[in-house]
Amino acid sequence: MTQPTEIVVVALPRARGRVATDLFVLTKPRVVLMVLVTTLVGYYVALPGPADWARVLHLVLGTVLAAGGTLALNQYLERDVDALMQRTRLRPLPDGRLMPLEALLFGTAITAVGLLYLAAFVNVLAAAVTAVVVVLYLFAYTPLKVRTPLATLVGAVPGALPPVTGWVAARDELNVGAAVLFGILFLWQLPHTLAIARLYRDDYARAGVRVLPVVDEHGASTERQIMSGAVGLLAVSLLPTIVGLAGGLYFTGALVLGLVFIGAGALQARRPSPSSARWVLFASLLYLPLLLALLAFDKA
Repeated sequence: MTQPTEIVVVALPRARGRVATDLFVLTKPRVVLMVLVTTLVGYYVALPGPADWARVLHLVLGTVLAAGGTLALNQYLERDVDALMQRTRLRPLPDGRLMPLEALLFGTAITAVGLLYLAAFVNVLAAAVTAVVVVLYLFAYTPLKVRTPLATLVGAVPGALPPVTGWVAARDELNVGAAVLFGILFLWQLPHTLAIARLYRDDYARAGVRVLPVVDEHGASTERQIMSGAVGLLAVSLLPTIVGLAGGLYFTGALVLGLVFIGAGALQARRPSPSSARWVLFASLLYLPLLLALLAFDKA
């Protein structure tokens, strides 16, 4: 009787540790980090004076909780679709390492705590903007992904709102600066997301996810949207200097980065291929952090 008891005592902590790890994975930490960075850039650019470091800490904690919970709930809602795709089938839910109820309760709890925390310790407007992100991401973008390629445009809205949360956390109001930051993030997502969809088109098709490359048989619309997004992004990315958020160094850097991004899109449009789509994806992954760093460095 003694030996089985010892095995159970040793196994339980390991099981708890595995569950904790899988719950952490469920929050998509890399995506949360990106959300946090864009939120903090929005806060810093909006600052009319010195930073309120207590508010910054509260903004970080509330954003991490709300974003992580929303992404966990997204995986709960998409668990059946994820099971059909090679790139997602080993996530905790489709792989059976977590029960759906565990993910639902966990995601709901930390999302709610994050929203309430933002309202209590940052401001109600920051909590409201974040609540819009939650609602649009979970109840508009997620269900539309299996219905229409327009889901990409819908999903770009909550994806572009984190810097707006940072802005209202700093200024307690919405104005043209918040709109410019929103526009940059919105347009950046179009070529970025379409490049990913181009690379994993067969996987998305297998799962019934109707991204544009799946329904666009010959690819013309996909390449046109990638180019349109990159060109629009170049124009909007210059606005921070024009509206007085940044200086000349930012303007020059944004122009160069935008032209390089357009070049990657043009390569994909001229010779559509997985290799060209990877260049678009690589360019997008370099573009955003460099542009945000320039904006923060050359803040007016």
